[in-house]
Amino acid sequence: MTAPRELGWRRRLPEAPGWTRRVPRVRRVPRAGTPDPILVGISYGLTILSLALLVMVLNVTLVSQLQHFTAQHRLYDELRLNLAQGSTPIGQTDAQGALVEPGTPMALLKIPDLGIREVIVEGAASRQTKMGIGHRPDTPLPGQPGASVLMGRSSAYGGVFGQIDKLRPGQTFTVLTGQGQSTYKVLGVRGQGSKLPALTGDAGSLVLMTASGPPFLPHKTVLVDAELVSKSFPRPALAFNTYKPTERPLASDPGRMFSLSWLMELLVLFTVGGVWAWKRWGHPGTWIVFAPMVGATALACADRVSDLLPNLM
Repeated sequence: MTAPRELGWRRRLPEAPGWTRRVPRVRRVPRAGTPDPILVGISYGLTILSLALLVMVLNVTLVSQLQHFTAQHRLYDELRLNLAQGSTPIGQTDAQGALVEPGTPMALLKIPDLGIREVIVEGAASRQTKMGIGHRPDTPLPGQPGASVLMGRSSAYGGVFGQIDKLRPGQTFTVLTGQGQSTYKVLGVRGQGSKLPALTGDAGSLVLMTASGPPFLPHKTVLVDAELVSKSFPRPALAFNTYKPTERPLASDPGRMFSLSWLMELLVLFTVGGVWAWKRWGHPGTWIVFAPMVGATALACADRVSDLLPNLM
């Protein structure tokens, strides 16, 4: 008796529209197979390499100009203070008799015809020419008897000497050192290999040297010779042979390889951590945490790599 009553009760329920409709069948899309770990690793490696090359290009073409600009402002303030105090070195050693540190501001070069107003630093390796014009330490300072050599970059880090081949004989420029201001007159432009006549007495000359060739692709050097037309200053004796292979024209500085190696390891570590966080944390958190670390490390690596490039580029 219970079953029929229950059945009749069900029959008396109103049938709402759509209750009897069947739910449409959902077609399942076949799941893709697991990607090959080797291909994934190659993809990540190529991505990291592409980003590293991009950062390197941006560092040499854009960031280096800003680095040179800020370095020159700092060096100019330091040189002005040293000139006022009378403590600017005029030779290989300072007032205390210690060897002048590479990168120390030594003089100020002004070439009005090219719009150049640049601080000269001691040393001509890549690390010094990134800051300013480098003075070869085995030659006398400008204004002293003998042949002085100044080396500057043609494209990167300010590209200060990029237009020196446009100087013409008879044009003049000045160099301010701790001994005073000296005036030079341009003799002409020449290629590497030709030699100047031997100097006699108190005669002084100055050689401006930079790279020649397509921008950022140097393959030879160009030199501008100038003679000292003002009175020469006393020249301290050269007590040390401080000329290094890294200061040769178009030389690189392999001394930065060690710091470059651990910076690259740190960059790979941050990149792998970023990939892991991208899958675990989500996109916003990963960008906030890892983008600054990866960017700063990549720029530091690019700065070390630039030391391995020619010092006159």
